[in-house]
Amino acid sequence: MDRQLFEYLQTYLTDHRKELFDEVISKRTRHFTVVTEDVYQLHNTSAVMRSCDVFGIQDLHVVEGDLGERIDKEIALGAQKWVSLKRYHTISTCINTLKDQGYQIIATSPHANSQVLQDFDISKKTAFFFGKEDTGLSDEVFNKSDGSLKIPMYGFTESLNISVSVAIILQHVVSQLKRSDVDWSLTQEEQFEVLFEWTKKSIKSVDQIIERYYKKL
Repeated sequence: MDRQLFEYLQTYLTDHRKELFDEVISKRTRHFTVVTEDVYQLHNTSAVMRSCDVFGIQDLHVVEGDLGERIDKEIALGAQKWVSLKRYHTISTCINTLKDQGYQIIATSPHANSQVLQDFDISKKTAFFFGKEDTGLSDEVFNKSDGSLKIPMYGFTESLNISVSVAIILQHVVSQLKRSDVDWSLTQEEQFEVLFEWTKKSIKSVDQIIERYYKKL
C-alpha cells in the first residue's frame, strides 16, 4: 500500500477522528473471529457485526450460500465501516481458509456435550461459528470443528437469538483475553491496513480524491 497516499488522505480527517482511530485500533484483535452460516434474517447478521465492533473483533466471516444478502446499515449502525467483512459461498471454503490462518474451529451449540462458556480456554486463536436461526449449524461444521461451546441456560428456553449469543460469548472471551498474557493485538502491518480502510471510508468522494492525487504525481 502507498503510505504516502495514506498520509495524504489523513489530512482530510479531523484530529479528533485520527485520535479515535488510534485508540480503537490499539484494542482490535484477530485472536478471535466470528462466522455466521446461512443466517437468513438480515437484521441478525447486522446485529452480529455491531457486536463484533463493540467488542473489538476486526473480522466477521459470512457464509451465505447463494443468497448474497447485504448488511442492513440501519441495524449495523455504521459498524460496516469498521469491521472487515469476509464473504464465502461454501462453508468448506470458510473452514479451510480459517484453519490455514491458524484458527481452531469452535461450533456454538446448546447440546449437552458442549463445553460451558466459563470453562473455555481463551489462549488459542479461535473462530466461533454460529448457525441458522431455526436449525443451527450444518453437520459439516460439527464434523470439522475442534470442539463445541454453549452458554449455560437455566430456564425452559433451549436457545438464544444468534445476535444475543454472539454478544454474550464475545463479552466473556474478550474480557478474559484482555486480562491474559496472550499477544492478541493486530500486528503493525495489520493496523496500517485497517487504518487505511477506515480512512478511505471516512472521506466523501474518496475515489475522486485518490485519482487527483495520482494525477498530481
